[in-house]
Amino acid sequence: MKAPVTYTLARLGLLVAVTAALLPLGLNLFVTLLIAVAVSAVLSYFLLRRLRDRVAADLAAGVERRRAQKAQLRAALAGEDEPARPRT
Repeated sequence: MKAPVTYTLARLGLLVAVTAALLPLGLNLFVTLLIAVAVSAVLSYFLLRRLRDRVAADLAAGVERRRAQKAQLRAALAGEDEPARPRT
């Protein structure tokens, strides 16, 4: 689960950087934070694409691993030697 943590920290870092860049403008702090959230969301869409894809791949691998474990458990509970092949 290293990729999700890295992605989250990168998003937070981007938010902090944008907020720091907007602070000298002298806007209300709430308005500054709202603008920073919007700008950092757009920037992260383009700048953090590789990290986001890695997180998605890690999640997909975890789902597939849990499916395989579930099939093995069901086969063991049914008394089968080999787990049933999933239908495709």
